[in-house]
Amino acid sequence: MKKIAVFTSGGDSPGMNACVRAVVRTAIFKGLEVYGIMRGYEGMIEGDIKRMHSHSVSNIIQRGGTVLKSARSMEFKTPEGRKKAYDNLMAHDIEGIVAIGGDGTFTGAKIFQAEFGIPTVGCPGTIDNDLYGTDYTIGFDTAVNTALEAIDKIRDTAAAHDRIFFIEVMGRDAGFIAVESGIGGGAEFVMVPETKTDLNMVVKSLKNLRKTKTSSIVVVAEGDEEGNAETIMQKVKDKIKDENKDFKVTTLGHIQRGGSPTARDRVLGSLCGMAAVEGLLAGKKNCMAGVMNHQVVYTPFEDCIGKEKPLNQEHLKLMEILSI
Repeated sequence: MKKIAVFTSGGDSPGMNACVRAVVRTAIFKGLEVYGIMRGYEGMIEGDIKRMHSHSVSNIIQRGGTVLKSARSMEFKTPEGRKKAYDNLMAHDIEGIVAIGGDGTFTGAKIFQAEFGIPTVGCPGTIDNDLYGTDYTIGFDTAVNTALEAIDKIRDTAAAHDRIFFIEVMGRDAGFIAVESGIGGGAEFVMVPETKTDLNMVVKSLKNLRKTKTSSIVVVAEGDEEGNAETIMQKVKDKIKDENKDFKVTTLGHIQRGGSPTARDRVLGSLCGMAAVEGLLAGKKNCMAGVMNHQVVYTPFEDCIGKEKPLNQEHLKLMEILSI
């Protein structure tokens, strides 16, 4: 193998740039030519591919977002679009690909590899931490700390005004951000898609907590089955029926995606980027380079996409105990 390419796809996450940097410099260290594909699969189709050098990734490890950009590509979902992408890769004699992203990225890579046979190794770039095959995903730690900083500030005003705050964090299908930021932020309740929310229990507990606490924080993952934070707040408010109690909602939104990555995400991104290149050179394909129990592991895309990554049950138990 003499030439490889790297791209980022799907939602951006802090630490993606650290991963790109590691891919580029590991490839060069191993004697490979490396190319960057701009805007993910869309750039692959349009031929937006450029040679990268060591200086191409200087001064990016501390930056959020992705220097290679990201974009949705409906055309890549078609056989014609994928054929265009393949032809553009062949024009540069590219023999292997590092795909940095989440399940959508890996789904596309799996189909592409099956059709055209170009070996692909993925890196887990998503703030949601919902990929099977790695303890943590690149960007998750930064997102949690961003949410935690916001929760800390909201708690100050909640306490000052005796308010109940419902704080919505990202997590359409997974509650990892909600659970970790909720534990770290001392939330009274955390609502996540993986567990059924008992609103009657929440209302009863909030009433009981008023005997010892004047304010409360409820962290809601956006994908909870009872609705988003605004919807859940209204349901709880209607059940409590206390005109003297002040209820507020804060939706953190995309601030969780941005910002300078934490040291943990920079190291994880760098380690996964290096492992992806080494995996390609070792003949691995159609798999993701992740870290489990402090060891690099390679997990087939099929498992990354198809197997559910469960929440830590000890974390859920901890939430219940510490909320009293």
